[in-house]
Amino acid sequence: MRAGDFERAWAVNDRDLAASSHPPKHTGPRHLQRIWRAEPLAGKHVLVRCYHGLGDTIQFLRFMQPLRGVASSVSIWCQRELLPLVERAAGVDRALALHDGTPELEFEVDIEIMEVPHALKVGRGQIEMGAPYIKLPPKSMPVSLDREGLTVGLVWEVGQWDKRRAIPPELLRHLAVRGVALHSLQRDATTESLTGIGARDISTPEIATLGHLLREVDLVICVDTMVAHLAGALGCEAWVLLHADCDWRWPSTGGRSLWYPSVRLFRQTTAGDWSTVIAEVREALQERVTAEQRVA
Repeated sequence: MRAGDFERAWAVNDRDLAASSHPPKHTGPRHLQRIWRAEPLAGKHVLVRCYHGLGDTIQFLRFMQPLRGVASSVSIWCQRELLPLVERAAGVDRALALHDGTPELEFEVDIEIMEVPHALKVGRGQIEMGAPYIKLPPKSMPVSLDREGLTVGLVWEVGQWDKRRAIPPELLRHLAVRGVALHSLQRDATTESLTGIGARDISTPEIATLGHLLREVDLVICVDTMVAHLAGALGCEAWVLLHADCDWRWPSTGGRSLWYPSVRLFRQTTAGDWSTVIAEVREALQERVTAEQRVA
């Protein structure tokens, strides 16, 4: 999948699925449950479970429309924070909040959202994003930004899953170049971090509101976290900063991803070295400001 050879990826998945011992369904920790066993989805009432991260759900939500093209109905059991987005997604008949019990609806077959492209045997054309596929609810509040110069939203911290993705906030002060207004989208950022970076806090815990903020800023600079996927799915320009051994969904080389055409990738060449990455981003920011000043 990293290499874009999806036909081969599905063949490997088919082999592994056939060789698995098929333990009882729906037992043990969610991320270890074997949900889909190659049952046909065509003509079925399908329950799609979102057992992984918020970014995973956003990335794979693009496959609900092709799934609905073969299924009788598609219901999504997703993270509560994403309900305002998921219930508006093309192909979704119903969305309900994930919890530790059982879903409150009838279904004939269930599948984890990250297994859907394998089940549909989608090709590159269905994976490559042709247009934004996330719809936001109406704004709940007006957005106020510092409009002096290029407005840049920053996210530098991640959850507990992989701390290699986090960037020390003190490095981000180097992005405060002339002609750039830095805004923090980092939830729960400390006053010390904001002061050290020179960023104004505009963060929000509401993902739908965050989506509107991503549309308001000129550019998002973030680590590999949910914000990168939300920006990409909305078609917002984003620069995503990757550690040396980055996740499979990003290519091993190059600055672009077929998953999100509006995203530009910056990556470590030495594990743990963020200073070189930030220097590259700073140079790109300066070039961007200079180019816009010429146009103006």
